[in-house]
Amino acid sequence: MANERKLKDDTLITSKTDLKGNITYANDDFLRYAGYSIDEILYKPHNIIRHPDMPKAAFKVLWDYITNKKEFFAFVKNKSKNGDFYWVFANITPSFDEAGNIIGYYSVRRKPNEKALGVIENLYKSLLETEQKFGMHKAIQSIEELCKKEGKSYNELIFELQTKL
Repeated sequence: MANERKLKDDTLITSKTDLKGNITYANDDFLRYAGYSIDEILYKPHNIIRHPDMPKAAFKVLWDYITNKKEFFAFVKNKSKNGDFYWVFANITPSFDEAGNIIGYYSVRRKPNEKALGVIENLYKSLLETEQKFGMHKAIQSIEELCKKEGKSYNELIFELQTKL
């Protein structure tokens, strides 16, 4: 049975990826929570730590933001090498060269607001069910409808859950 590994208040998980999402850097906190050595994850797809409870639609929205030179906020459930899991509040930003071209991505993850996790878990469960029944495009449509209903962007909704609950 998988155990939850809760981040400590001072945990700061950081990583960098290339344009395709392959890990080019991971700090000690990343390695500690993910349970991998640097040799096991370097130049591997970042989704090596993706938990199956995460809807693909959430990552589609993420990629839409960051490939359009925008930062992105998200609650993410990650999977450790041994099958345990841990929740993070992530901020992903594109990295630029001097000409303004995206050359990679930088992610910083912190301890999530635990009060927000119930809301997020319900949202992700619903999105997963929608993906399985109707496809990812319908799940993305659900996200868009939620944002429209709340009158906020996805980032605003997520950031509000982290800071105001």
